[in-house]
Amino acid sequence: MRIIISTLVFAFFLLNNLDYSTAGSEKIYLSLEEAPKIVFPEADEFEEGVVESTPELRDKIKGMIGKAQPSIWEKEYKTYIAKKDGKVIGYAVIVEEIGKHRPITFIVGVTPDGEAGNIAVMVYREPYGSEIRTRRFLKQYEGKTLDDPIKTREDIVNISGATLSVRAANIGVRKALALINIVYLQGENTLN
Repeated sequence: MRIIISTLVFAFFLLNNLDYSTAGSEKIYLSLEEAPKIVFPEADEFEEGVVESTPELRDKIKGMIGKAQPSIWEKEYKTYIAKKDGKVIGYAVIVEEIGKHRPITFIVGVTPDGEAGNIAVMVYREPYGSEIRTRRFLKQYEGKTLDDPIKTREDIVNISGATLSVRAANIGVRKALALINIVYLQGENTLN
């Protein structure tokens, strides 16, 4: 009985003295200034824009991305037109998707042909699954278009223990491809 009481007291002590602030804490990997340079390192100029997330735009995005719908709709999207020597070399957009409980912030580069380019995790807020930010994992999105499944076990390799973060990346990339397609590649340019 004495061992049980000692164990309970010790467990109570541990639970009351653990620092839960680090569990699920926000880890910032890239700032707004750094992010476009990471996805388009060869660019010498970036034209920034803001796209309002209107109901019409959300409906168009939903129509383009298929069954896996976004878990979050931003109020607006920060976009970049990447240029080198005055010529457009691509586009980038910052998107968020829920991992398990909290949003993951990505920047997705898109080529003028509508293919995913470099992708980076800007902010990760979950306690597990941050392995999705590795270059090895993110490289598999390069060259993907809205015609590709961009789906775990079809054309994206999952990371054990990070399944929901991988799903968030899949949907985030699809949302970014659709947004860039609508705003820049189809010529609707809904920038504010």
